[in-house]
Amino acid sequence: MKDLVNLLRNQGHGIKYNSIRAGLASPQQVRSWSFGEVKKPETINYRTFKPERDGLFCAKIFGPTKDYECICGKYKRM
Repeated sequence: MKDLVNLLRNQGHGIKYNSIRAGLASPQQVRSWSFGEVKKPETINYRTFKPERDGLFCAKIFGPTKDYECICGKYKRM
């Protein structure tokens, strides 16, 4: 058990970097990363607090709010 604790403690001491560089992505790169399109300006339903379909927080774009569950309720947890 002590060996495991020592191993996990040693994992915290990683590689140290002196500098980092960041740049802007080109429009083509941003389009290649996208998964969907926002068609409505709505964000969430004020009654159910669920994302609106085709809205800014749509599950088609960002993925489902619950793992392995569709918003429509057709597909449930495995």
